[in-house]
Amino acid sequence: MFLYEYELGKAADILTRELFQLKPGETFVITTDTESSLRVVNATAAAAHTLGAKPMVVLLASPLGVSEAADPMLPVGPLTAALSKADAWVEFNNQWLLYSTPYNKAMETNKKLRYLCLVGTNESMMVRLIGRVNYPVLGEFMQKVYDMTIKAKRGKFTTPAGTNLEFEFNPKRGTSLSKGYANKPGEHMLAGQIAFAPEFETINGTLVFDGSVSPPIGKLETPIHMVIEKGKIVKIKGGNDAVEYERWLKSWDHPQMLRLAHTAWSFHPNAMLTGEIVEDERVWGATEWGIGAVGPLFTCDRKPIVAPSHSDGICLNTSAWLDGVQLLDEGKVVHEDLVELAQKLGKA
Repeated sequence: MFLYEYELGKAADILTRELFQLKPGETFVITTDTESSLRVVNATAAAAHTLGAKPMVVLLASPLGVSEAADPMLPVGPLTAALSKADAWVEFNNQWLLYSTPYNKAMETNKKLRYLCLVGTNESMMVRLIGRVNYPVLGEFMQKVYDMTIKAKRGKFTTPAGTNLEFEFNPKRGTSLSKGYANKPGEHMLAGQIAFAPEFETINGTLVFDGSVSPPIGKLETPIHMVIEKGKIVKIKGGNDAVEYERWLKSWDHPQMLRLAHTAWSFHPNAMLTGEIVEDERVWGATEWGIGAVGPLFTCDRKPIVAPSHSDGICLNTSAWLDGVQLLDEGKVVHEDLVELAQKLGKA
């Protein structure tokens, strides 16, 4: 008997039937690489086939980088062509294609494409993060946080590890609300995250990653402390992980690789810190910061800010304020409009 033999089938059914709402005859591209779980891929393809869709699995040799850094190792032309004609696309690649050239071109030209980012999803993640979720309650909770976020003018995040950042919002920049559904055209993410980009030049203070950083490290052994001035990393300090991260960021010799790209709330009731970034970004009460390439949703003119790569880091146990009103206290929901929903999700 394989791990989650029965539960995996149910999760794949939820993914294809409920979240993608696949229709008979739709072309459903499933991309993966040789570092990913083929059991997850095959279960998803089987579920799509049962619904009458046409699954197309694209198995790639794992690139040595992510985003545009993966381009030299990808069949860019054929992959772009397939994605540009698909109705729906789920990405299971461990070395992700998000913000790569095939991704950028497909999202630009294929206006019907429904993309869901599930990078690095293994059997346990598939079952916990997709198959065992109360989507109506989580969706209601996320909608309330989203509504608060888009109305805010100023924000502040702190953590016990030392993060202390303040920033201002720009209403011209987009905000993504990830309830887990990919039933409409566009980019979609795993449930449990609300991502936004503050006005970059207003981000100042100290940023400390104490959960994970991907790439290049994964789960951290020691915190990475960064001094942020006007959205730019001006100093990095800490132990071995900090040394490795600074070396990696500067190895690209590109100014955008030292600039913050976005941040996000993290609210998935079943997420655990595992070193898999798509899960780590949703650990309840954490916040995430991206560095490097900026997607078109997060820019004022809806044009991406190009960089050679992109990295995401996790700040655990966040305390957070919007316009002086506190939402989180070291990872616990304290806002009166959110507490009851958090309790229903098992996060009292």
